[in-house]
Amino acid sequence: MTTAAYDAIADWYEEYASDTASGYMDRVRDVLARLLGTGPGRCLDVCCGTGAHSAELRRLGWDPVGVDLSSGQLRHARVRLPVARADATALPVRDAAVPAVVCVLAHTDMPDYPATIAEAARVLAPGGRFVHVGVHPCFCGAFADRSDPQRIVVDGGYAEREHTFRSWNSTGVRARVGAWHLPLGGLLTAVADAGLVLTGVEESGPGPIPDVFALQATKPTP
Repeated sequence: MTTAAYDAIADWYEEYASDTASGYMDRVRDVLARLLGTGPGRCLDVCCGTGAHSAELRRLGWDPVGVDLSSGQLRHARVRLPVARADATALPVRDAAVPAVVCVLAHTDMPDYPATIAEAARVLAPGGRFVHVGVHPCFCGAFADRSDPQRIVVDGGYAEREHTFRSWNSTGVRARVGAWHLPLGGLLTAVADAGLVLTGVEESGPGPIPDVFALQATKPTP
């Protein structure tokens, strides 16, 4: 099982997600709500972290269950929803078992996010929804200087996929755990390769250049 980078910062992240970045998290949850829609049914929150989005999933009528690799994060999450410790690329869920899967703000935390999308497709019931919400692949990352919100500077690092701690922000999450980069084309191709059908895309940001990219995909019915 892969080492969980967030174990060492779990308490810091709980405060960060609840207080420091609460405005950003509210915006992320707004995007999640629009693309996921309402329940009922089981919703698997892949890489649930501290369970920060469980209340929103319940508000939408879903019954959330979380999976994460970090035992430190799950220590906070288990007071918010049922959880299991597992690798996102090997979910402890049977085939076609859930009507909804979400993965929020996690794709930069794993070296093989396409494998996670493939697992999401495997556990989705026919007609089920998969929703990805993450930092924007084109405008957020080690290659992007966002110090001026009106003018994002992107360098040649956009083509690089290796793990890096390089970031314009020395106090955020990436300075602590680093990040993997998956270009936009790789993300969309992973959805198609998993056999899912893209049914919605949304870009969001506090200014003219988006910092969040989200998509909705469905599993075809036989």
